[in-house]
Amino acid sequence: MFTIGDFARHGRVSIRMLRHYDAIGLLRPARVDPYSGYRFYEAGQLARLNRVIALKDLGFTLQQVQAIVDDEVSAEELRGMLRLRRAELEAAAAAAAARLARVEARLRTIESEGQMSTDDVVVKSTPAVRVAELSARVASFGPEAIGPVADRLFEELCGLLETAGIEPTGGPSVMWYEDAPDGDGVMVHAGLPVPAAARGGGVEITELPAMPMVAAVVHHGPMADVMPTAQALARWIDANGYRSTGYAREVYLAYGQGDPAGWVTELQEPVTRTG
Repeated sequence: MFTIGDFARHGRVSIRMLRHYDAIGLLRPARVDPYSGYRFYEAGQLARLNRVIALKDLGFTLQQVQAIVDDEVSAEELRGMLRLRRAELEAAAAAAAARLARVEARLRTIESEGQMSTDDVVVKSTPAVRVAELSARVASFGPEAIGPVADRLFEELCGLLETAGIEPTGGPSVMWYEDAPDGDGVMVHAGLPVPAAARGGGVEITELPAMPMVAAVVHHGPMADVMPTAQALARWIDANGYRSTGYAREVYLAYGQGDPAGWVTELQEPVTRTG
């Protein structure tokens, strides 16, 4: 038998915790000395202690833990509960990391307010371009919603073109956006320029129309950090007698290779003159 101190060390718990579990009837000592009141535990009780701690870490209350261990949950059932809880915790951690990334992106946007130069904004027209296209619906226009979808669309599009035997022209890839037809979310379109003769092969080929007037600015770095550039462009449009008429296209001049700090994207926002 083990003293309460020895049992606590073997179970990697505190003596105080064992006393509490005894008091509520969750884990009674195997024997209590009637004269000294000292508690003694058997090695076999480590199994119950392990289950108690595991279930507690799963988020069950001590009352629920007692009901479960009294029902003699099997090791396999407990492993199943632990695997499920691990998946839940991993998902929660990923969601928390994504929220932190969004907060950091907004913070960078706030810190850069009024500091970004708009001297490089130009007004120009863009030509039509023939592209192979894939599209998907996302819940919002935020980078956190678009980023993973964009990567997937371009990866799938490259695979479809290879299967179809269509060789892209080598021009910059492009993404464009529009409101979803039912107004619920945003449609994301990924395009790769293809030769004029490209046809079918299970790939949608479309003519991305020319835009007669866009306000364009170049963004350097990953698209997760695009908000300061995009909002600087919006301020320039508002301050210079223009009005936006739609989502900005993103033309990826240097993207997906090497350090994201070296990526280069041109934002082309369609505009019209005000007044």
